[in-house]
Amino acid sequence: MPTCKSLALLLLMAGIVTAAVEESVGAYQQAITQWRAEREAKLKAENGWLTVVALTWLKDGENRVGSNPSFEVPLPKSAPERVGTITLKGGKARFRPGPGVPVTFNGKPAVETELKPDTEPKYDVLDIGRVRFFIIKREDKLGVRVKDNDSAARREFTGMRWYPIDPSWRIQGNYIPWDKPHKLTFDTAVGVKEEDQSPGYVTFERNGKEYRLEPTIDEGQLWFVMRDGTSGKTTYAASRFLYADLPKDGLQKKGTVQLDFNKAENPPCVFTDFATCPLPPPQNRLALAVTAGEKMYGDRH
Repeated sequence: MPTCKSLALLLLMAGIVTAAVEESVGAYQQAITQWRAEREAKLKAENGWLTVVALTWLKDGENRVGSNPSFEVPLPKSAPERVGTITLKGGKARFRPGPGVPVTFNGKPAVETELKPDTEPKYDVLDIGRVRFFIIKREDKLGVRVKDNDSAARREFTGMRWYPIDPSWRIQGNYIPWDKPHKLTFDTAVGVKEEDQSPGYVTFERNGKEYRLEPTIDEGQLWFVMRDGTSGKTTYAASRFLYADLPKDGLQKKGTVQLDFNKAENPPCVFTDFATCPLPPPQNRLALAVTAGEKMYGDRH
């Protein structure tokens, strides 16, 4: 039989372990809470997704830009009636400002110039008052995305909704690189297709079953576009996004990846009708209800 002294020591050790576990869980919950607050702040910020109010696909030739609703590229009412003209020719978009219009190009007074689309690292942005617009490129189509920092969506934002933080959804996955180049093709919310390279795939276990997701790379992280058993019920029907750090030994070797589904987030399409969100490829549609991360916003499904 254990002595009173040994029993007391065991109880003390158990208490220390329990306190350490509780401290670890508490620190994790605090970190996720902070991450979620930062995500919401970024969404509500100037020029965030809540400010996107229009997307117009350009036609060949001249496209008039301004608040005149009959123009090919209409802007919010706060902008001048005629801001300028975008001419599309040979897959290139050239902007010519109207006389005396206070529009800036990358922070400087605008002059006639060819516009670099958002597929380039430093794309061109035009501002006039609280409104900004720029060129986006999807497949071989060029369009104009418009942002208004005084948008109704930004003014009326009601906050995000999340599942309770659950540490069990922080799962270590196994990363396996592809033997040869592998592409992921995405359908999108606007009917065009997007294609990107995938470095490998990640497997993980939940409740004794193995699942698999295929990522691309976005902003130096693994990026998963996924759908699961909660989609269209408690989470956005089309998809959710999940980011994960790259495996520490690089993308060419097998390794481990931490998938934290408490950070699963809605795509921009939840907050604006003018985003071109990718939809999950078939292999990223999980036969699993991921009851973690961001829930639906408002009445969007």
